[in-house]
Amino acid sequence: MSLIKHLGLAIKNSYSRLLQKLNALKGSPQKIAKGFATGVAMSFTPFVGFHILLSLVITKITKQNGTAAILGTIAGNPWTFPFIWYLTLHTGYLLQGDSPPFPTIDFKIFFSKLYHAVINLDIQLFISDIWPIFLPMLIGAIPYYIMIWFSLSHITFKVLLKNSEDRRYK
Repeated sequence: MSLIKHLGLAIKNSYSRLLQKLNALKGSPQKIAKGFATGVAMSFTPFVGFHILLSLVITKITKQNGTAAILGTIAGNPWTFPFIWYLTLHTGYLLQGDSPPFPTIDFKIFFSKLYHAVINLDIQLFISDIWPIFLPMLIGAIPYYIMIWFSLSHITFKVLLKNSEDRRYK
């Protein structure tokens, strides 16, 4: 089997398993879809390590499905984060009217410094090294959060509704 076919099959199986997990959740398709969209959208924010917690807070406040939000945060993973970080950083600079840094940011060093600043409550390190990168990432995440949330909640709702109707008639 070719690599492309193997990859396509793996993606199809992952989609199938995710859909089964979402269908098994209790709650209305609308609350599940919105919770899932919240989790995926939250993965586009620079709050690494807090995506699940922040998603749960938002779903609790807005009465969405928290378990679906946790499933949605899987969108942020070691394969997708570099792409997401690069995208949000450059979008943030564009929205601010600034030029992106050259050479590009080494995110491993950036998040290591962020971790150090947070753990040690090092405000000076945060302001000097973290904030100039964190702020554009946060600003750049906003349009993606909005687009992902609206489009994915709509698409997921339609898929869940169709699957619930299909199960009812079998």
